[in-house]
Amino acid sequence: MRLTIGISGASGVLLAQKFIEKLPKEIDKQIIFSRNSKIVLSKEENRVFLDNEDISAPTASGSFGVDAMIILPCSMNTLAKISCGISDNLITRSASVMIKEQKKLILAPREMPYSAIALENMLKLSRLGVVIAPPVLGYYSGVDSLEEMEDFLIGKWFDMLGIEHNLFKRWGE
Repeated sequence: MRLTIGISGASGVLLAQKFIEKLPKEIDKQIIFSRNSKIVLSKEENRVFLDNEDISAPTASGSFGVDAMIILPCSMNTLAKISCGISDNLITRSASVMIKEQKKLILAPREMPYSAIALENMLKLSRLGVVIAPPVLGYYSGVDSLEEMEDFLIGKWFDMLGIEHNLFKRWGE
């Protein structure tokens, strides 16, 4: 599987880092940081860092063959640009390609409360097949720590991407 991971905004970047660390090694990871994402992740196998200002990078083309994309966290600015078809950086261009190619695109908005404008943008994108999956706590999951809650959230995103895992106990297990 070839997966693009966009990281926009600074709040929630540590959750994105944990998401990346828990991905299976065999997944080809194309990682794009926005200018506001100050954290730098160390290189590992099947991980490529792309310049968000380089809209000619491979993920900007449907012929590159990305299977899915998640933007984690997804700032409201990034969400609004995608909703309006603005492709002024690699994250928004790659998202536009995912929509055009009808590939899985997951957005994890990080702010609350949501404004009416943000909700309208999410509805518009959802109607296009984009999955809106903010990091919502699942209290029914029986977690006892922040790390277990993060594993639950990451596991839910993995489920949406079709990635097998054992990050949380499933209902009825």
